[in-house]
Amino acid sequence: MLITRGFESVRAENRGCAVAIGNFDGLHLGHQAILRRLAQRGGELGLPVAVLTFEPHPREYFAPQEAPARLMRLRDKAEALKAAGVSRLRVLRFGAALSAWDAATFIERALVNAMGAKQVVVGAGFHYGHGRSGDVALLRAEGTRRGFGVDEVPPCKLDGGLVSSTRVRAALAAGRLDEAKALLGRDYRISGRVVAGERLGRKLGFPTANIRLHRRVSPVAGIFAVRVRGAGIDRLPGVASIGTRPTVAGTEWLLEVHLFDFEADLYRQRLAVDLIAKLRDEVHYSDLATMTAQMHRDAGQARELLGARG
Repeated sequence: MLITRGFESVRAENRGCAVAIGNFDGLHLGHQAILRRLAQRGGELGLPVAVLTFEPHPREYFAPQEAPARLMRLRDKAEALKAAGVSRLRVLRFGAALSAWDAATFIERALVNAMGAKQVVVGAGFHYGHGRSGDVALLRAEGTRRGFGVDEVPPCKLDGGLVSSTRVRAALAAGRLDEAKALLGRDYRISGRVVAGERLGRKLGFPTANIRLHRRVSPVAGIFAVRVRGAGIDRLPGVASIGTRPTVAGTEWLLEVHLFDFEADLYRQRLAVDLIAKLRDEVHYSDLATMTAQMHRDAGQARELLGARG
């Protein structure tokens, strides 16, 4: 995948693409419908398929203290888009300059100059430009004038409700992993590289692979039954904690995974952790002995749920 950042004009040899616009946080069923339409239109027109996205999320810029928890880091998003067949990704920095663009400037600088768009695919009700002044009708009109077509993909619904990143976040925050899985079309996954820890888990009989979340706020927290991929591992069962480790005065969001019946060193390896079921919320314990006893109970429950009795 060709990944570019910023507003510079596309090179002449790369002009011409079918492009979808959006944040694509989580890559849920609604996003997948947009990408399917994108692939279809790209194939019909003989065009490479591209995605135009923003970093940071606009709400992180306008109201950082109230911004939603990210479902995906940018790297995970890029990998998922590549797996979905996207061959080009343009990342625009959302800041003072971009937020001040009116709708016409957005079309000219982002779609015409930066992307060389020949076909644009957006979700229903797409808005853009300062004050969300641009809509799909204006996009179609400008497309007719500037030489690109526009597809508006209908809303995706599930169980009578709209599929959205907001709905996925709500399901995860409430521990409704089955609902999140239905909205995503897959288990919710957190990926990252294993970092060195304090080795407290090993001392307590529960060695863990530790992954930093690199998020201001995590969309999910607690103790989970999980399955893990990566570093030669294929859906190995385990139990994981996601939180700030209040019992040991932790402050950083961390994913700690204990893999059942597994001994190899995973330091610096990249893992993908699928959350299968939530067992409970994170709790502050008065001492390590009480916490360790609960960890044994969590491991037993996770083994039962995953069919991995030791």
